[in-house]
Amino acid sequence: MVDDFAAVPLEMKIDLLVEYTGKVPPLPAHLADHPERLEQVEECQTPFFLATEVDEDDRVTVWFDCPPEAPTTRGFAGVLSEGLKGATVDEVLAVPSDFHHDLGLAAAISPLRLRGMDAILSRLKRNVASHREN
Repeated sequence: MVDDFAAVPLEMKIDLLVEYTGKVPPLPAHLADHPERLEQVEECQTPFFLATEVDEDDRVTVWFDCPPEAPTTRGFAGVLSEGLKGATVDEVLAVPSDFHHDLGLAAAISPLRLRGMDAILSRLKRNVASHREN
């Protein structure tokens, strides 16, 4: 995925990011019916919520709730959903905090959106780390 973004010219990076909006799976009933179980990423300009689950094999599942009216933010959630599918806690925690730079998004997206993406990844990693503490 990182290679795909790196290969795309700057003017097409947003289009590629928006393609990932469809990679955000719908919330399962145990979260959709109980939105209080989702954690808001308040630093994000868009109303953005997430939840993480860790199974007995240390595999992480991430869930995002983000409106379709925020395609770049939802696209970033799709990138994370797709990229972290089947990842272990250690693999999630090893994702670089400036992951959006690896995708080449820093030159294509406003600093305000990038701060939101940083906050999403930071909150996700903190949430995953908390499973290890419990």
